[in-house]
Amino acid sequence: MIVGIYPYLVLNGNGQEAVKFYEHALEAEVLGLQTFGDMPANPEYPTPDEAKNLVLNAHLKVGNTDLMLSDTFPGQPYQIGSQVTVAITISDVEKSKEVFGKLQDGGQVIMPLQETFWSPSYGQVTDKFGVTWQVSTNK
Repeated sequence: MIVGIYPYLVLNGNGQEAVKFYEHALEAEVLGLQTFGDMPANPEYPTPDEAKNLVLNAHLKVGNTDLMLSDTFPGQPYQIGSQVTVAITISDVEKSKEVFGKLQDGGQVIMPLQETFWSPSYGQVTDKFGVTWQVSTNK
């Protein structure tokens, strides 16, 4: 079952500043903030020092709406015009696979569905209309 969708902002190294800005400007409540330094260590892919304080994921509540944001990981491309994506949360892995498969029809997979430390099935895909989706399965 699809649980919900919400806007997801992708920033270029100024995510911490953006969280504070939206907290003030939109009277947002910060429900959570993780940095790349908070990720479990992976010796195959160590987190560079310059990335450790960048925002991996921030969850803000603006009224009744969820707003999520993160920084682009250093070395990854950042393109003006692609800062807003749509995040979709799904309750089970099989439904995530189904939705992801439908969204990739005529589009392009950015990150195939895979297990992450926050989700049993997470991936990113740009659909045929140029909209980027972050598909995440609840734990």
